[in-house]
Amino acid sequence: MVETLGTCTDQFAPVREALTASLNDKDVGASVAVYLDGEPVVDLWGGHTDEARTDLWQRDTITNTWSTTKTMTALCALVLADRGELDLDAPVARYWPEFAANGKDDVRVRHLLGHTAGLPTWDAPMTIEDLYDWPTATARLAAQAPAWKPGTEAGYHASTYGHLLGEVVRRITGRSLGAFFAEEIAGPLGADFHIGLSAEHDHRVTPVIPPAERPRDPDAEPDRPGNPPIVAGTANTEAWRRAEIPAANGHGNARSVAAVQSVLACGGTARGVRLLSEAGCARVLEEQFNGTDSVLGGPIRWGMGYSLSDQLPNPRTCSWGGWGGSMVLVDMDARLTVAYVMNRMINSGDPGDDRAFLMVAAAYEGLSG
Repeated sequence: MVETLGTCTDQFAPVREALTASLNDKDVGASVAVYLDGEPVVDLWGGHTDEARTDLWQRDTITNTWSTTKTMTALCALVLADRGELDLDAPVARYWPEFAANGKDDVRVRHLLGHTAGLPTWDAPMTIEDLYDWPTATARLAAQAPAWKPGTEAGYHASTYGHLLGEVVRRITGRSLGAFFAEEIAGPLGADFHIGLSAEHDHRVTPVIPPAERPRDPDAEPDRPGNPPIVAGTANTEAWRRAEIPAANGHGNARSVAAVQSVLACGGTARGVRLLSEAGCARVLEEQFNGTDSVLGGPIRWGMGYSLSDQLPNPRTCSWGGWGGSMVLVDMDARLTVAYVMNRMINSGDPGDDRAFLMVAAAYEGLSG
């Protein structure tokens, strides 16, 4: 029987029960955090950092969170917009002149945030080393043509998202997105989340455990590889950790994810730190697209960098997650933030990966209890 460690108020005991159940079923090691009114009411972790289950997940264990990183990148843009340094309705080329090439002069910053810019991948073949090389990766995006008329449809910008927004941030601030995030968001909030991980933290990192390979249907078309092709184990390499990939290589745990995103849940202020105005937070909820995402292949509502949902208890709620299972949910009406980060990845769409959903459901059960 795997037990959880950490703190949890009596009100949110269902969250402890949910994590305990997951650790004794699908998870190897995991963490869950719930912040209410900007303060932690759940900060739990448990399990192991290795598949052999020999090393325990510690309070300061961190791991690669894949696309949960995108919520941090979006928050950087929202902070700059709230300060008046970035106009979300302006053409990207106002800040990044070279980007206007090949018919992209009318791509707006909000198109980047809402996955409607028409740049869901690189056209030219990319190696993983190209992804790590910021000038190369961004120059190629600046040069290529959009795959559709920007703003008219959505296609999840899985790998390009962070480079697109990150270059806008760099042009405005003179700092990389990872540095801006560290200095302006994570630092003031005391959050242990990193976009581009320095070697001093390596000893705390639990490697991701890749998802099981799916059985191949001999009659089906082969899966289209990504560009560049990224396999889960790439996240466990030193080169991946050192690079800045603001779409996918943020390292943290549930506590640090929730600590950052609780700012949105609380009108821009959390634990005495103000990063945004209430109006700046509300911009997240501006719908950029509602329909079928051409890359994800399913219906989605995109706001400013987060997905929006009609199925959640409160309308002013946004969320996003990462490959394999991590996620964060922000409920502005309840002033609630729920985050779940784990090391064992499960393929999206595989039956039974309800881990994050169960954490969120348990948080709402506690909230209403």
